[in-house]
Amino acid sequence: MIDLVVALEAELAGRSLPPGMRVTFCGVGKINAALAAAAILARPDCRQVVNFGTAGSLRPELAGQLLRVSRLLQRDMDARPLAALGNTPFEEGAAAGVIDLGGQGVSLSTGDNFVTAPPELASDIVDMEGYAIAKACMRAGVPFACWKYVTDLADENATANWQDNVKKGADAFMALAESGGLTPARGSR
Repeated sequence: MIDLVVALEAELAGRSLPPGMRVTFCGVGKINAALAAAAILARPDCRQVVNFGTAGSLRPELAGQLLRVSRLLQRDMDARPLAALGNTPFEEGAAAGVIDLGGQGVSLSTGDNFVTAPPELASDIVDMEGYAIAKACMRAGVPFACWKYVTDLADENATANWQDNVKKGADAFMALAESGGLTPARGSR
């Protein structure tokens, strides 16, 4: 079974999933995402996790695109001087900071804050769930893939732009899912 994690029902716009996929709507933010990921990973038939959702970007050329994420960062982890910005103190290896899924794609920084100006930890796109889900999958050794649709430019118009574009993201993601284009990048079980 492929488990799809999406923050909000609006991000799928009521679309039905292809056979072999089930969805969990986790809610907004890293804690909600981590809790949902833990429950999903405990299922005996979970063989792959895919995170889809909307994202903002400070790069206008990315607006309106469905993008594969290849690197995930935790932009709001700031425990300096105990660890570098984005790294969890007292953790080693990939679990401490950047999660590299490999292959072509964009960088995504996750944080429990709504981005309206360039964050100190730079990335191509921003969200509020991806890193938490990726870290849970990495620790469980379950393949993970992440796809984000850029609805807005992470500015003062982000809310209105998100509302105008969220259905376009659902359409783009469902076309990819129906074509069989969802592939994991890392992990095994």
